[in-house]
Amino acid sequence: MENIDKNSLHNLFLEILRLHHLRTHTLLDEVGIYPGQPPLLFILNKKDGQSQKELADKLRIAPATLTIMLKRMEKANLVERKQDKDDQRISRVYLTPEGREVCKKAKKALKNLEEECFGNFTMEEKVILRRLLMQIRDNLLMANNIEK
Repeated sequence: MENIDKNSLHNLFLEILRLHHLRTHTLLDEVGIYPGQPPLLFILNKKDGQSQKELADKLRIAPATLTIMLKRMEKANLVERKQDKDDQRISRVYLTPEGREVCKKAKKALKNLEEECFGNFTMEEKVILRRLLMQIRDNLLMANNIEK
């Protein structure tokens, strides 16, 4: 059996993903939310009252996945759904006051994570890394036939 090079780009990338995932879970557990929830909180904090379809499109997730996420977040009193005043078929999603507070805590937690990851990088290193990560992302989007 061939020896695995633990320092290959692929294995380093996988290890970074795993460690980032663990740290994200830890920090967001302290806030009381799941890792998939901050993007929804941030979108609603920027523009409250969006339809479920708009949110699913922005998050690039299936409407059924969003429904499950919203049920969990409603139970935690982070969001509430209301029927659209003009079109009863449309359900709009709003942050609760508690959801706004959790959103602030989540932003702070993720800012701390960014500092933990990149705090000892120079500005030049951050610019180079950002460009390389964007290139990886674009390669994978193209391989998966996904638009930016």
